[in-house]
Amino acid sequence: MQLNADQVFDPVIGAVETLEPGLRRILAPNPSPMTFRGTNTYLLGTCDIAVIDPGPDSPAHLEVILGAIGPDQRISHIFVTHSHLDHSPLARPLAEVTGAPVLAFGPSSAGRSTVMKALSKQGLMGGGEGVDDRFAPDIALEDGAKIQTDKWALEVIHTPGHMGNHIALGWGDACFTADHVMGWATSIVSPPDGDLTDFMASSERLLRTEWRVFYPGHGAPITAPADRLGWLIAHRRSRERAILSALDGQDLTARALAHLIYQDTPQALLPAATRNVLAHLVDLYGRGWVETTEQLSATATFRLQQYT
Repeated sequence: MQLNADQVFDPVIGAVETLEPGLRRILAPNPSPMTFRGTNTYLLGTCDIAVIDPGPDSPAHLEVILGAIGPDQRISHIFVTHSHLDHSPLARPLAEVTGAPVLAFGPSSAGRSTVMKALSKQGLMGGGEGVDDRFAPDIALEDGAKIQTDKWALEVIHTPGHMGNHIALGWGDACFTADHVMGWATSIVSPPDGDLTDFMASSERLLRTEWRVFYPGHGAPITAPADRLGWLIAHRRSRERAILSALDGQDLTARALAHLIYQDTPQALLPAATRNVLAHLVDLYGRGWVETTEQLSATATFRLQQYT
């Protein structure tokens, strides 16, 4: 992961901030090395309010969300972009209080690719970002679905990569990108929930639309979306080249590669870096660039593909 040092983002936790007409943001009280300042909860609308990513299981955050709803307003929809523990757990308590349905692509296992399903069956579990295994939406959203009221309309864009059930939400020329595109860091792609092949395809898909602004799950709004997407794609390709270079002449595991490539990364984040490397290796394996002498797994030793 890489912090964008040029970006200043330090809002007050629990403050209700207006970002543009009809859109407010509340920062959840869960700052960490994985979540930056905390999860961004968005309130969209002026009468019927859509809550996008209620956030972690926090009674205090629940009270702030409810307190932001005026006497002539109601929460009509609760959207969850993906079911990591910093985004989805508060959805059910919020639904119970308001009666609003929870909408998402599906449960935590939804949207996984075939190779990630196989790794999951081997017993590979998610990384440190934390999966909400109990999450289940009231309404499962399909890619391309449109949900609207008199005041707002959202289009569902299935963007697997960070997680199989990850979605972005298009709002006119703005897009809620959740954890797929963030300004403060690159997204964690941690198998079996994360899939780099899917991540790259989702990035290319988002790049095909001319967006005005991205509203991410963590960090400040991204006002140059195409530039940020281009950087993320280039960054992933540079990691790919570093992995292939490191494997030139030696066989290595994902963990060994992470220690070689992420030398400036704090020790606490090396497990996440190892998961990122594994995601690259699985992608390269699927494309025929690397191979292993054993079953594809998190602990397998990889080498460059040997052609005869």
